[in-house]
Amino acid sequence: MAAKKVRLLVEMTIHEGQFDAFDSIAREMVAGSQSEAGTLDYEWYLSADRKRCRLVETYTDSAALAKHVGGPVVKKLLPTLAEHCKIDGIEAYGDFDTDLAAALTHAGAIIFSAWQGLNR
Repeated sequence: MAAKKVRLLVEMTIHEGQFDAFDSIAREMVAGSQSEAGTLDYEWYLSADRKRCRLVETYTDSAALAKHVGGPVVKKLLPTLAEHCKIDGIEAYGDFDTDLAAALTHAGAIIFSAWQGLNR
C-alpha cells in the first residue's frame, strides 16, 4: 500500500435554489486544482436530486495537501462555495504531518490513518 498518498472526502448538502452558483464555483475549484502539481484526483459526485455532493480528493502526500489547503482554491473559493452549501462532514485518509492533522481536526475532519491494503 502506498502510504504516502492522502485523500479527503468532503460531504456537502447544496442549499435550496443554489445549485447553479454552487456548480459555477465548483468548476472554478477544479480549474484551480488542475495547476497543483501534487493534486492527483479532484472529483465531484452529485446525487440525482442535485442536493447532495461529495468531493473526493487525492494528493501525492501530506505536503501536497498542505499546499492545496494554503492555496487560492481553499483560501478564496471554499468560503464562497460554503455560502451555497452546508459542509456535512470531512474524512481524511492517510498519514498527515502534525500541523496539517491539527488543521484538519480543527476543521472538523475525522482522520483515518493508513493501515493496510493494496494501491497500484
